[in-house]
Amino acid sequence: MPTFVIEKNPSDERGTLLAFLEAQRGGLRRALLGLTAEQAATRPSASELSLSGLLKHVVETEQGWVRRAQGLPPVIARDESNWPESFRLLEDETVEGQLAHWAAVAAETERYVQSVQSLEETFALPEAPWFPPNTRVSVRWVVLHLIEEVARHAGHADIIRESLDGKTAFELVAQEQATGA
Repeated sequence: MPTFVIEKNPSDERGTLLAFLEAQRGGLRRALLGLTAEQAATRPSASELSLSGLLKHVVETEQGWVRRAQGLPPVIARDESNWPESFRLLEDETVEGQLAHWAAVAAETERYVQSVQSLEETFALPEAPWFPPNTRVSVRWVVLHLIEEVARHAGHADIIRESLDGKTAFELVAQEQATGA
């Protein structure tokens, strides 16, 4: 399982924010350690959530927010008709492929956050019923939102993983350290 190498200086705000984001990414990646594709797709509760689905959703979400901040359209436009697909791997998608894609998305997030003149730079939120009209948010807001989003889903991943085989975050950190994954 790849570990993302993020160039950051934790003594400055950008580096600190990116370090917190990477720490949350690590929680979700660790939840997938040692699982088969079938285990990663398992939904052990009444919820439709699986570890592989959470992974795909988080990757799409991070990429979408960074592209939005850059003034670019999303790579995959989601609406009611295809929203469920953002939470499950399709026939040609794999956990390994999603992890590799996430590494590229994380690198682009890093590049973008480090490239802006100021974290105070803003961009308009798209028209959507859940956003107030004519709202602008800052690059800082985007990074904080990504931390929140990944952390929420890393917490879901902890619960799903523990439901699958009883492994907790502590055990998965030890496993990651032991295997160098």
